[in-house]
Amino acid sequence: MYRESNGVWAGMVVAVALLGAAPQPHPGVAYTVNVKLSEWNVVLSQASVAAGPVTFVITNAGSIPHGLEVEGQGIEQEIETIQPGASDTLTLTLKPGSYEVYCPVGSDSHKKLGMDTHLKVVSATSPAPPAAPAPSEMSEAHMKAERVQTIRVTGGGPVIQILPGPFPFPDSAAPILKAFGDEREGLESQVKNGPYSNNVVRTSGSFAFTAWDKGAVRDSVAGVAEFATQDGARWKLVMDRVQTKDVPHHPRFGGVIMGLYYHGVTQVHTPLVPTINSAVALWAVAHLYKNDVLVTDNAMVHVMLLSRTRRDGDFALSCWDCSKNKIEELQLQILPGPGEPKFAAPGGFLFVNWEESQGR
Repeated sequence: MYRESNGVWAGMVVAVALLGAAPQPHPGVAYTVNVKLSEWNVVLSQASVAAGPVTFVITNAGSIPHGLEVEGQGIEQEIETIQPGASDTLTLTLKPGSYEVYCPVGSDSHKKLGMDTHLKVVSATSPAPPAAPAPSEMSEAHMKAERVQTIRVTGGGPVIQILPGPFPFPDSAAPILKAFGDEREGLESQVKNGPYSNNVVRTSGSFAFTAWDKGAVRDSVAGVAEFATQDGARWKLVMDRVQTKDVPHHPRFGGVIMGLYYHGVTQVHTPLVPTINSAVALWAVAHLYKNDVLVTDNAMVHVMLLSRTRRDGDFALSCWDCSKNKIEELQLQILPGPGEPKFAAPGGFLFVNWEESQGR
């Protein structure tokens, strides 16, 4: 998965720089480690300390609630939530070894989005840690050690097109919308008439894609969707590259990510989708055709294979927290590229669901 700003790799580069600058530990010295949390990064003031008491002074510099968990060497302690702009402290006695330091919010969804780093604890009598390798050397070693995750997804079962309409859980979403800053007005308008509605029509279509989560900027996707819409038009979508742009508060994280808990109450992405678990979520740029005529080569695409949100029969949204449901619903949302006109479809977008899909 790739995130253009504040990503996992950016956090690792910061940690590398700090590690090389860490002072030699001295026996009997109690250490303070300053921790800065933001979307979507954890930055430590130093990446190596001596064994013994360590106080983490944690500041949430982000715009949504975050937390901090320290895990390793038999320790697993956390501060569950720190509000934006607030600070807190966590004091632990640490033995030599490596510790994971991450944000546990959203059943680790914030961690999976990049809020994860490591702290090295050395013996109080050991020499200073060796200088870290140059970022280019670290990058090469990291890429070689990476395990590529691949998933093949096929759309199945009933196919529905979701049309503009009111969001069915406005009272549940309202408290969460306050965290979305400048985008709040746009989201509130979608509560009244947007793409996350129970206004659906049955249609037909097929969808198959393969996605590779290779890390950094190397994620990739290949797939084709073909479907009809309520007006009888035939659409074809060809996905051949991921997109990597994101924006604050309501980010479109680029690339491919597997096993994510988000939407709804998690404060990750729009709350106008119920809380879900996804086997895979991806953001792509694609070629879109209508009745065999090219519409755009820059369609913005979001795909999720997620826990079921809609009930059989009328396909209405059936739960505000759907994260425990079976993962079999495939959502395909297509928007015009930046600066391009809206599509000739209700609301100017295309939103299609396959209700009994599978991935392997």
